[in-house]
Amino acid sequence: MLLWQLFISFLKIGFVSFGGGYAVIPLIQHDSEQYGWMAAEPFRQTVSLAGMAPGSIATNSATLIGYQVAGIPGAAIATLGIVLPSLVLVITLAGLFYRLNSSQVVKSSFYGLRPIVTGLIAYAAIHFGLGSGWSALSELKTWLTLLIGAAVFVAIVRYKAHPLLVILGSAVMGIVLF
Repeated sequence: MLLWQLFISFLKIGFVSFGGGYAVIPLIQHDSEQYGWMAAEPFRQTVSLAGMAPGSIATNSATLIGYQVAGIPGAAIATLGIVLPSLVLVITLAGLFYRLNSSQVVKSSFYGLRPIVTGLIAYAAIHFGLGSGWSALSELKTWLTLLIGAAVFVAIVRYKAHPLLVILGSAVMGIVLF
């Protein structure tokens, strides 16, 4: 019964997990407290640990909560529950796109989406890179951050540097400069 409860709870959360892992943490906390799986403080510790691990914080939280509640079977069931809706959706959409792959309308729409996605990524980079806004341009840290960004761009575009090396190099530059 406990494994079924874990599965259904995380399946429901998986169905509404739009907005990323952090958006569903309150839902996970509600169910954890409602079913008596975990009190507030152990839940916060579990989410903190899940946030430090690679991968989605929601999936990691589900796995850790499942493990704490019902051991390895609980971890497996909770993880399956939270990822199953996304897995089914991705497989369904992949099958649909595969059938529509030769359609000129689909090809054209994907070409039209490229500049939008590029613009959204550039906006996010500028928005997060500048921190508090354009007034941050007067700060030395902002200029150093922009310098690292330019160096990354040149390393990847001009010198075809491996992204992993660029990430590690950027981390080293951040440690040295900041």
